[in-house]
Amino acid sequence: MRIALLSYRSKPHCGGQGVYVRHLSRELVRLGHDVEVFSGQPYPELDEGVRLTEVPSLDLYREPDPFRVPHLREFRDLIDVEEFLTMCAAGFPEPKTFSTRIARLMKERAGDFDIAHDNQVLGTGILELEALGLPVIATIHHPITMDRQIDLQTAPNWRKRLTLRRWYGFLRMQTRVAKRLRKVLTPSDSSRRDIARDFGVDPARMQTILLGVDDVFVPPTAPRVPGRILAMASADAPMKGIATLLEAFAKLSVERDVSLVLVTRPEPGGRTERLIDDLGIVDRVSFVSGVSDQELVEVMGSAELACVPSLYEGFSLPTAELMACATPLVVSRAGAIPEVVGEDGVCADLVTPGDVGELTSAIAALLDDPERRTSMGTAGRARVQELFSWRAVAEATAAAYEETIAAFKIEQRTSEEQRRADR
Repeated sequence: MRIALLSYRSKPHCGGQGVYVRHLSRELVRLGHDVEVFSGQPYPELDEGVRLTEVPSLDLYREPDPFRVPHLREFRDLIDVEEFLTMCAAGFPEPKTFSTRIARLMKERAGDFDIAHDNQVLGTGILELEALGLPVIATIHHPITMDRQIDLQTAPNWRKRLTLRRWYGFLRMQTRVAKRLRKVLTPSDSSRRDIARDFGVDPARMQTILLGVDDVFVPPTAPRVPGRILAMASADAPMKGIATLLEAFAKLSVERDVSLVLVTRPEPGGRTERLIDDLGIVDRVSFVSGVSDQELVEVMGSAELACVPSLYEGFSLPTAELMACATPLVVSRAGAIPEVVGEDGVCADLVTPGDVGELTSAIAALLDDPERRTSMGTAGRARVQELFSWRAVAEATAAAYEETIAAFKIEQRTSEEQRRADR
């Protein structure tokens, strides 16, 4: 099959979209399919055999100057103008403007592909592709309505809540588009239920396909660092629960020789840096970002335990990657995380999301039990090897493509026959 994989941003290493694009495209090519990735900035890292077509935006949220004002010469067309003006009105334009660019591009390229795979763009332009003869399937990792709900709950004042409502304005569009898609893939049954509830997608048109873990994630060969705790999450996103972890860590650090490594790049002067300063743990917390895959694996394998304190996850790929590194876990009983680790406590200890006391106790108990840490790490790796394979993801996704293409062709033939009968 000839596959167009569409992703409005594909940040490597962190954020599910970029990781998903890289590993799925690689395995589809290994299965013999032809894959071309269409992405806006940040562009993905892709493996040999996968083509990339850049679909540049104005890149208004790039580091180190997010919410920048572009120079006049950067504006190429009215789509760029719409993108900038939406940002100025406190909205998030990228899904909409990327989909418009894709619709324009596919007027010339639709015949090059058998199917388009929308990686949670859900923009109105995506709906135009089927009129061009290109069937569409989509992956929704989780409904962003969950992010909005948590952000609004943690907003400090009404002004921030108003700004957030404007920022999440694109969700009205995503909801309309999601309802009209012929097939939606989700990475967990938890996400499937939430998409049906919040986006109104018919469950009969959804299919759960678990995500995979790359073979690069392996147990460490060097000794783990005593007292080191690790977390992999966007530090300033309330949904990731880092504030809960920092408060728990501060309590632990009063009586224990512990350190915390956060695999993220916090916003300078943002809520995470301020909280670390307020809790008096600056000298015990470090950040890691911008590292290679191998360096990341070494960091993940260096901790005595890792913590996933999220308030919600549609799958939590870092959780599965940590399990592959045989790193014992304390995780929140939130969203799809119990599906990833299992609810029997063999691969991870599960705690109530947002409960500082429960998280503190669970981390302390695991730090004090080296035998259990070893058995938990072994069980976690075995679970990953059994359930989470990118090859299996690609095979199931390719089967979903074939089903979607067949249904689309039947509809086309039926429509053509009806038109002839009406003449």
